[in-house]
Amino acid sequence: MFDIGFFELLVIAVVALLVLGPERLPKAARFAGLWVRRARAHWYAVKAELERDLAAEELQRSLRETQDALRRTEGELREAGAAARRELDAAAQDAVPPAPPPADDDVRR
Repeated sequence: MFDIGFFELLVIAVVALLVLGPERLPKAARFAGLWVRRARAHWYAVKAELERDLAAEELQRSLRETQDALRRTEGELREAGAAARRELDAAAQDAVPPAPPPADDDVRR
């Protein structure tokens, strides 16, 4: 996050020692450490929440894409089923033998 090197930390420590003195410096360092830990914990909590939200959004997007694909596939299957039924009906009509001609006995009566 910040690019602070060893020399910068040393300068900050010397200035803090001069300003606070040797008696109050350990207490101030503990207090600063406490705030740094709290800030890090808060940052990690926010980061984890953002990652969960992004994962949930990704899952929802994936679910929508899968539903769309299923709808398209269902439509294609319905069309294929209707075409197969039409072909089957046409084949069944072609397979029905024509009615036999009336017998000679039936004609004379």
